[in-house]
Amino acid sequence: MKPHKKLNSWIKSFEFVKEIYLVTRQFPAEEKFGITSQIRRASVSVPVNIAKGAARKGLKEFIHFLHISLGSLSELDTLILLSKELNFITDKNFEQLIEKLDVIGKLIYGLIKNLESRLANQ
Repeated sequence: MKPHKKLNSWIKSFEFVKEIYLVTRQFPAEEKFGITSQIRRASVSVPVNIAKGAARKGLKEFIHFLHISLGSLSELDTLILLSKELNFITDKNFEQLIEKLDVIGKLIYGLIKNLESRLANQ
């Protein structure tokens, strides 16, 4: 089993990607190459960067990729809010997605702090 597949942050973000794909199926067809594409790419970036970081040899590199994942989460926060404001998603979907984003962010942030602590003790 790959090391990233044991991380809660990767597991939750991977599940989140699948949910984003389901939700964005309902977006207007004219947004296929606009917000739909952008929100999907940003969501995929989160678990992909966790996996890339976990595959690196050094903790510094892993932390770097986790920060990229956090950046993608911030991008998603904005895109999900925009989707709500454009009435592409319901208030209920918005709240559920943002809540999951917050959980994933906390997991990634906690992992960063853990790795930084391990790095400091080397």
